[in-house]
Amino acid sequence: MPQFNRNLWAPWRMEYIRSLAEEQQGCFLCRYWSEPQNDAKNHLIWRADRCFAVLNRFPYTSGHALVATAAHKAGMDELTEDELTEFIRMTRDVVTLLTEAICPGGFNIGINLGRCAGAGLPDHLHTHVVPRWDGDTNFMAVIGDARVIPQSMDALYEHLREAAKRAGLPPVAAGGESGAV
Repeated sequence: MPQFNRNLWAPWRMEYIRSLAEEQQGCFLCRYWSEPQNDAKNHLIWRADRCFAVLNRFPYTSGHALVATAAHKAGMDELTEDELTEFIRMTRDVVTLLTEAICPGGFNIGINLGRCAGAGLPDHLHTHVVPRWDGDTNFMAVIGDARVIPQSMDALYEHLREAAKRAGLPPVAAGGESGAV
């Protein structure tokens, strides 16, 4: 099958892969949860009693967010009913916030359970909320060694703070401030 013998290179993924070695020294999601004073620096969007939302450090698109449990648990079957309910509600609220802030045409929402399923951090449950727009599928990352992310994370973070106010959602965290969902 010679038609399948071509390589597609994605060298930008190496930064992410190398970051996994850093996480062996501790889970970044647990670290973010334990450092409320660094919420803005970590681009943490919301804190609630059992879960939190944060912008992804390695986004596929602008606004790519993670919703994670506060407790270091690997699977949905490990969650209490209260954790599961808050996890799903916060995912919904992140979609609402991103819709208000950046007007995507849709979303991919997914959970990778286990490393073979694509989980880069398989021991700490989190869901990906990835905004999508019509026509946004491209191969820039593969052929151009670049991802097209049109807005800095700091600028997007501030934009989300304003959008949360407009939408009547809990305030996006800043510094040590926390917004409950």
